[in-house]
Amino acid sequence: MRKFLLMSVSVALLSLPVPGAAEGRDSAITGVITDQIAAFLRRDSEAAFAHASPMIQGLFGNSERFAQMVQSGYPMVWQPDEVRYLGLRTVAGGLWQRVMITDPEGRVHLLDYQMVETPTGWKINAVQLLTEDAPAT
Repeated sequence: MRKFLLMSVSVALLSLPVPGAAEGRDSAITGVITDQIAAFLRRDSEAAFAHASPMIQGLFGNSERFAQMVQSGYPMVWQPDEVRYLGLRTVAGGLWQRVMITDPEGRVHLLDYQMVETPTGWKINAVQLLTEDAPAT
């Protein structure tokens, strides 16, 4: 009986979330996005490209093409004035970080960054520019 009770308590404790684990994941994810945006601001396309997932790297092939796409398609990410992290959530099994970016003209943009964990750490797998009516959560 004593063994059973000890085993039950152990199993129950193992099923609890590890304190700080989610916070560590959250800060690692925002750190990757912050580092990539800092690389864009320095015009360091190689460093920015290193934060893209293997799928994105395969899609663009090299850092120059990737940087050109970001510069033309996501100018608010290429040259942000302010970056604010909102909610991190799971959607259809994927982790999405909501980011609010203010561009140099003062316009506010909401973006969702899909993050994937790789053997070398968290990587950016997709970025979606949200419409103005998207909830800011």
